[in-house]
Amino acid sequence: MATLQEQFGQIDIYLFDQLLKGRIAPGMRILDAGCGSGRNLVYLLREGYEVFAADANAGEVESVRRMARALAPSLPASNFRVEPVEHMSFDDACADVVLSSAVLHFARDDAHFQAMLRGSWRVLKPGGLFFCRLASSIGMESQIQLIQGRRYKLPDGSERYVVDEALLGSLTERMGEMADPLKTTVVQDQRAMTTWVVRKSAQSSL
Repeated sequence: MATLQEQFGQIDIYLFDQLLKGRIAPGMRILDAGCGSGRNLVYLLREGYEVFAADANAGEVESVRRMARALAPSLPASNFRVEPVEHMSFDDACADVVLSSAVLHFARDDAHFQAMLRGSWRVLKPGGLFFCRLASSIGMESQIQLIQGRRYKLPDGSERYVVDEALLGSLTERMGEMADPLKTTVVQDQRAMTTWVVRKSAQSSL
């Protein structure tokens, strides 16, 4: 019998919450936009989901391909592509769920953030679920140092593109509707990470 670690890997706890709520169900197409080493894909691959993924880092994508060969050998290697999220070659509206976990806060500026977000949103079907985790200022407003625009130095020493509740709210109005209220985890004297889960409307204007 597989241990919890073997079954779920290092899955984001808030993504696990979406699984528990039944919003990510067998038979769905899942696209991880900015997959890294695939920490959120272990369970999905193991359970037979149709998984796609992209990342600009070739080494990370190769790690995901190796994991897929072990856990879901029927999936073609072409499901896992070396490309940035703003220039993914997957078809429009091809996925039921798009994952964007700790990706968008690496944007260089507003234009890059918008390009990354549009690229991730383009591949999601109307009615589909966008699951996003990204750095925010929520609860950390007095502890982050402005660099330029929306780029800040965080107390942990990293530099990130930082969103706030107002920006996420205005984007959601154009995209669809929130599936859950915003949830922010504040790591004491280090960073704040916000979970933003949006259901795509047929009239999405992003």
